Amino acid sequence: MIRRLTRGALLASALVTGLTAAAFAADLPGVTATELKIGNTNAYSGPASAYGIIAKTEAAFFNMVNDQGGVGGRKVNFISYDDGYSPPKTVEQVRRLVEEDQVAFLFQTLGTPTNTAIHKYVNQKKVPHLFISTGADKWGDHEHFPWTMGYQPSYRTEAQIYTKYMLQQNPKAKLAILYQNDDFGKDYPAGVKDVLGAKYSDTVVKEASYETTDATVDSQLTALQASGADVLLVAATPKFAAQAIKRVHDLNWHPMFFLTNVSISVGAVMTPAGAENGIGIITTGYMKDPTDPAFANDPGMNEWRAFMAKYMPGSDLTDANHVFAYGVSMVMLQVLKQCEGDFSRANVMKQAANLHDAYDPVLLPGIKVNTSPTNFHPIKAMQLQKWDGKSWARFGEVIEGS
Repeated sequence: MIRRLTRGALLASALVTGLTAAAFAADLPGVTATELKIGNTNAYSGPASAYGIIAKTEAAFFNMVNDQGGVGGRKVNFISYDDGYSPPKTVEQVRRLVEEDQVAFLFQTLGTPTNTAIHKYVNQKKVPHLFISTGADKWGDHEHFPWTMGYQPSYRTEAQIYTKYMLQQNPKAKLAILYQNDDFGKDYPAGVKDVLGAKYSDTVVKEASYETTDATVDSQLTALQASGADVLLVAATPKFAAQAIKRVHDLNWHPMFFLTNVSISVGAVMTPAGAENGIGIITTGYMKDPTDPAFANDPGMNEWRAFMAKYMPGSDLTDANHVFAYGVSMVMLQVLKQCEGDFSRANVMKQAANLHDAYDPVLLPGIKVNTSPTNFHPIKAMQLQKWDGKSWARFGEVIEGS
């Protein structure tokens, strides 16, 4: 028997359906029956534009996920805006993502000063602020900011590792530090101080900072050399890191040279600085280097290469930012799979804080991704490595900071 509905019944049915859809949208921002919206900001322009490729790679990653059927029955809509590495612009773009686009959560927003500008806002709004693209130590403060979680090892931990190695090699070292004048850069002197304690003022003979609006860091490096330091630690983003490498070489200065791991991309830093100019520089790593012959046939890196060939053909395969983006996106996908279709903000955050050896195929052997409700630092271990003119050669054991 065919059931015929009256016009009134049809209207009533449509009203109920509309109310249900409205309630669904209100309860689950960024989630529909077919779509999951994820928000992102990155520096496609400005002083940190070398990092723009990270978000482009993540967009390609979610295209791959969608081609494979999506996640939880939904296709991912990855919405990414340029903030130029400018905190006021970040605030504007994140408000747009949260209040206009109504994304379910934020993923991999780039930069320490930029994320600092939105830190309180997203926590007040209870929007998951996940695996953000900065290693500032404060992104692990689960007590005061329970909706924010970092990904990469803490800058402060990294500085502790450098300081320990420096003291092993030269107990009477005279250290000079160049750092970006924000929370990113300031984590490095703080990490050094964690290890040196009361000996900090005796060991650190000179500090110099720079602003992201500065044209160069040449004058700072000239002053650091004049201090008589025989060890140099540079905590700078790619543009300024490349300048620093070249300037130290041009000054004919030969300190033990430590470089932040956020600026060790062969394509974005070492080649522009002059590959030969950086020989001997020491850094830490937690990801596989795409230029390292040891990973030429590595299963995880082959997986990355296949992705790049299909979804980002013609890209610079020496740029480690592509590798980073692929690995962290894999972990984000793991979180979404653990949600089992429940993409409420509370559940997304809950699953992000319950990762156990999450799959990141581009991490160095022995380094794991683990989180818990009281551990918002997913990666804690690193390995020292040295630039040989062509690639980063790892040495020593996988270690953690203080």
